[in-house]
Amino acid sequence: MVATNDTSDRLAAVLEKVRELGPTLRERALEAERAGRQSDETIADIDATGAFNVGSPAEFGGDELSVQQQFDVVSEVAKWDGSCGWIVWVGASTNWIPAGSGARVVEEVYGPKWVGPRVAGSSHFPASRGRAKRIEGGWIISGGPWTFGSDSLWAPFTNLGCIADDGEGPYLVGIQVPLDELRFLDDWRVAGMRGTGSVSITLAGEELFVPDYRGVDFRGILGGTLDNGLKGALWKAPSLGWAFSLMAGMSIGLAQGALERFLERSAGRPIRGTTYKNQLEAPLTHLMLAEVHSKIQSATVMARANADETDRLGALAAAGTPAAPEYIQMFSARVLAETAYAAKWCAEAIELIQRNSGSTAIMEWEPIQRAWRDARVITLHGALNLEALSENYGRLMAGLQPHKFAGITTLDRFVPTAVQVT
Repeated sequence: MVATNDTSDRLAAVLEKVRELGPTLRERALEAERAGRQSDETIADIDATGAFNVGSPAEFGGDELSVQQQFDVVSEVAKWDGSCGWIVWVGASTNWIPAGSGARVVEEVYGPKWVGPRVAGSSHFPASRGRAKRIEGGWIISGGPWTFGSDSLWAPFTNLGCIADDGEGPYLVGIQVPLDELRFLDDWRVAGMRGTGSVSITLAGEELFVPDYRGVDFRGILGGTLDNGLKGALWKAPSLGWAFSLMAGMSIGLAQGALERFLERSAGRPIRGTTYKNQLEAPLTHLMLAEVHSKIQSATVMARANADETDRLGALAAAGTPAAPEYIQMFSARVLAETAYAAKWCAEAIELIQRNSGSTAIMEWEPIQRAWRDARVITLHGALNLEALSENYGRLMAGLQPHKFAGITTLDRFVPTAVQVT
C-alpha cells in the first residue's frame, strides 16, 4: 500500500521524535525493570512522540498510519527499550478490538483527550477466568483475575475476555471496562519485558454491571460485523496480519538495537584468549556479524512483506472487492508462523551478540542482556507457539483444515463452512 504524503510526513515526524527520546528510554530501562512498569513520565514522553496515535482512527484525530508505517514505529521504539516497544505494539496493534465492538465503543475510546495508549485487552485466547451473564440492558461480569493485562495500567478502557453461556454452549465475550472499575495486582515478576507492567487485573467489586453495547460476542469482533463508522482501509485489514506483522517488528527492533549496541561497545575491546586487541578487527567477529545480519534481515523481509500484504488486503476490502476467505485464512496462518520464526531468528541473533560481548554484558545496566531476555519472552508469548503455528500452516498447505479452537488466533473462522479434518 502506498502511503499518502500526509501520512509519510507524519511517520517521519514520529520516528524523528522517537529517535530523540530513544537514549532517555534506554537510560530509564533499568529503573522501569525494577519497578515492573514504565513511569507515568515515560508514558507521557512516548505519547508526545505520537507513537500511541499511529493506529488511531482519523475520524478522531488519529494518524491512522498504514500497517507498514506502524511497523516502522514499533521497531524504532523497541530498538531503544523492549518494554516500551511492547507497550507501543499493544497500543497500535489491538485497535481492531474497539473498532470491532461498534460505534459507541469507538466513540468512548477515541473521543476524549487522553495521554497514553488507548487500547488494552486481557484473556482473549481464551484461557479466561472471567464470566459474563447476560441480563436486561447489559451484562454482569465476575471472576478473574484476568492475566497479562498489557497497557491496562494506562488505557482508558481494558477489554476483558469473559466466558458466557446462554444455554447453547460457552462462547467468548469481549467486555469493555473503564479504568476506574479495575484493580491491578502487583504480580509482574518475570524474566523479561519487565517494564511493561503487564499485571493481572481484577474488578473493583465482586461483580460489575456493563451496558449491553460494551459487551460483544468475540466472534463478531473478529469478523468485524458491527458498524463502527470508520471509513479507512486500515479498519478492513486482516486483524492477524495487523497485530502480528507489528509483533515481528518488535523482535526486529530489539535485535537491531542489540547489534548497534554491540558495535558501539566493541570498538577497541580485546578478545580474551586471543591476540586480538580490537574485537571489530577479528575475523570471528566478522563471521558472527554476518550471521546476525542474515537472521535479522530474513525476519525483516518476511515481516515487511506481511505488513504490505495486510495493507493491500485492507484496501481491497475497503474498495468492496475483498480477497477470498480461503486466501485470508492462508495468509493469516502464514503471518502467525512467520512471526514466530521472526521472533526465533531475532532471539538467536541477540544470543550470538550476547555470547560475544564478554562477561560485562551480564550486568543489569547493559542493554544487550536486557534485549536478550526480552527477545526470548516474545518467543514464549501464548500466540507464538512455533510448532503449533507451523503445524496449522502446514495443514493448510497440505489441503487440510487447521485445528479448531477459540480465541484471537483461531483460523477456522475464515472458512466456517469447511469440513474440519482431525
